[in-house]
Amino acid sequence: MAPSESNGVLADRVALVTGAASGIGLATAELFALEGARVVLADIDRAAGEAAAREIATAGGRAIFEPADVTSDADAGRLIGRARREFRALHVLVNGAGIIRRASIIEIEESEWDRVLAVNVKSVFLLSRHAIPLMAESGGGSIINVASGWGLAGGPRAAAYCASKGAVVLLTKAMAIDHGAQHIRVNCVCPGDTDTPMLRGEARQLGEPEAEFLAGAARRPLGRLGTPKEIAQAILFLAGGASSFMTGAALVVDGGGLASA
Repeated sequence: MAPSESNGVLADRVALVTGAASGIGLATAELFALEGARVVLADIDRAAGEAAAREIATAGGRAIFEPADVTSDADAGRLIGRARREFRALHVLVNGAGIIRRASIIEIEESEWDRVLAVNVKSVFLLSRHAIPLMAESGGGSIINVASGWGLAGGPRAAAYCASKGAVVLLTKAMAIDHGAQHIRVNCVCPGDTDTPMLRGEARQLGEPEAEFLAGAARRPLGRLGTPKEIAQAILFLAGGASSFMTGAALVVDGGGLASA
């Protein structure tokens, strides 16, 4: 984690970030730590997650890593239990874990469909239902779900992914209605194509040359891909006090990709 200027936006806050070993989740965990949060990093990739937590600690942040399969109710409960034991509070939950399978409904296997929906949607349900009681005890907080521009508009050969991210958008709104009285805000961020290992993996799934695939993904009004740090900045906004009157919102951060949709 490279040194950078901090405004202490999350000073004295405790945050849990899933999918924190790479991509948007990693950038978010790093930024949160820089802004003063004590961060629990969660990911199924133990080696990468432990390395990320060490790097944050070396840079002066406070972070711990807990390996977890976010589709497991037991693992979700264990994650929240770790936050309670280590920090006795939880103020921010970022449901960032996600996968994609580029296939139409004719091409995709049932097991692949189930896995995409489990990682992308069920995980939000599981983590949030365990987190909300601790968050309420902590005086309230903010849940940020990572959806997608393809949760608001469809895309080719991505049926399970689009279905899952559309579900995340409406689950976000339903949760915002249910938990506002507990001073818990629930929003989602809808990134456009962002330069992450997952995006590069899509080229392999589709059998396209990576450079050609990324060039096509960059065809949007701003003429480039997003970076994980840019999406993390949007997540930080939703986590902090600057968005204190926002709940149930789907914040699009896509370089203008949906402007003509």
